[in-house]
Amino acid sequence: MARAAAAASSTGPGRDCPLCPRLMEFRLDARAKEPLWHNAPVPSFGPADARLLIVGLAPGLRGANRTGRPFTGDYAGDLLYATLCDYGFAEGVYEQRPDDSLKLIDCRITNAVRCVPPQNKPTPAEINTCRRFLNTTIADDDRLEAVVALGRIAHESLLRAVGAKLSAHPFGHGAQHDLRLANGRSVRLYDSYHCSRYNTNTGVLTPKMFQQVFAAVRTALV
Repeated sequence: MARAAAAASSTGPGRDCPLCPRLMEFRLDARAKEPLWHNAPVPSFGPADARLLIVGLAPGLRGANRTGRPFTGDYAGDLLYATLCDYGFAEGVYEQRPDDSLKLIDCRITNAVRCVPPQNKPTPAEINTCRRFLNTTIADDDRLEAVVALGRIAHESLLRAVGAKLSAHPFGHGAQHDLRLANGRSVRLYDSYHCSRYNTNTGVLTPKMFQQVFAAVRTALV
């Protein structure tokens, strides 16, 4: 109980967060197989006072779970970080490793679920349990103005985190939603299909479609 309480009260889950037993077991199994990998909850990346927050689904097994940095080490990161550099939200060179020269500018990246789930599919209970860390990420950023949700699960978790009705804000690529936080501040939510290899390979998401979302954010955050 003490360990669970400590994990719940922190701004991010600890390395041995016990809140989701299935995810904890999967992490421990991955550590045994790949002891040099990160194999732990993946922390947010970027300045805590950024005006833009990007919310993904969860770490990929061979991506962020391996490297310890969101969207680092898999195709989704290739598209995301190239786009962020194009629109002035990042600088440096992305090299699929956490010690490259990439830096985020006025932008922070996190996930709705901080631990890698089996088959990249967290359960509803795991999403709900991990939302406490998304809540804290949002509440601690007094400069937050825009959120990009990568995929429906990130979209819905973000809406629940701010107390907004899902029915009033349906997910759709390119959709925008004005939301009000508990402290009275307003933020705009921008929806995008997730930048996964599957979505791009099948044509669900093209680089141009993805860039259009960030072009709209860049116009708003002058």
